[in-house]
Amino acid sequence: MKTMQTLFAALLVLAPGFAFAEAPAGQGMSVIGQVIFFAGFILIFYLLIWRPQSKRAKEHKALMSGLNKGDEVVTSGGIAGKITKVTDDFIVVEIADNVEVKVQKVAVATALPKGTLKDI
Repeated sequence: MKTMQTLFAALLVLAPGFAFAEAPAGQGMSVIGQVIFFAGFILIFYLLIWRPQSKRAKEHKALMSGLNKGDEVVTSGGIAGKITKVTDDFIVVEIADNVEVKVQKVAVATALPKGTLKDI
């Protein structure tokens, strides 16, 4: 958002200079048209790509920091299980009786509601 404000401020500062600039006839877009086109392109890029990706990253970081023993999770590889141990970077997931797998926290795709694994 700060970059958009900076871009807008720069456009306001340069606006008087653009008002006196004229493109020769038949030469394509004027300078103002190019600036508006570029600003629109950046706005679309921000709204469609950057903001949603940032939101997903924040949600995933919150998910990783909130993992506790007893939570039911699904990894990015599709393995579903119950967390039996949590360390700084790794978790131990029990995927069957007496079968445990060490997984990196970043590999957890989603946390399941309690009791989901019993229903499967």
